Amino acid sequence: MKRFASGILWLFTLSACGQDAPAGQSPAYDQLLRTLYRETVPTVQPATLAQELRKSPSTILLLDTRTPAEYGVSHLRGARFVDFDQYEQATFADVPRDRKVVVYCSVGYRSERVGERLQALGFKNVRNLYGGIFQWVNEGRTVYNHHGKTQNVHPYSALWSPWLTRGNKVYQ
Repeated sequence: MKRFASGILWLFTLSACGQDAPAGQSPAYDQLLRTLYRETVPTVQPATLAQELRKSPSTILLLDTRTPAEYGVSHLRGARFVDFDQYEQATFADVPRDRKVVVYCSVGYRSERVGERLQALGFKNVRNLYGGIFQWVNEGRTVYNHHGKTQNVHPYSALWSPWLTRGNKVYQ
């Protein structure tokens, strides 16, 4: 939690200094993520994941670890919803422990916690999407909702919304 608080402080510091919100993988965004991440779950860059999904989408289980409202606005194609508020009770009994799993949330903080849980349950190949869905969209990748492709992304909160530099910010 201390790293999370430091990350929030970093965000306020950037805002107070009058810096613009970073686009893509800016040094400021990278610094924020380094502050937030515990580095307990290996990360995968969005470009690498996109390439892996093009080659063999059925071999990777994507777990969206945000809230129902966030998931409803948009998610990565084929992602399975895992409510962050309930993940500690999940056993993932239906998933083979050797399956490649990629977890993501808005920026990667919550998904790292879920990734830690998966590792504790014996999963061998868990990765956290670097920068989360924000980075995915900031780099111009497609997200989906129950209607199909969308430009909409839930920015989690007004505090976090400056880090989402592309797409339509939609709160539900």
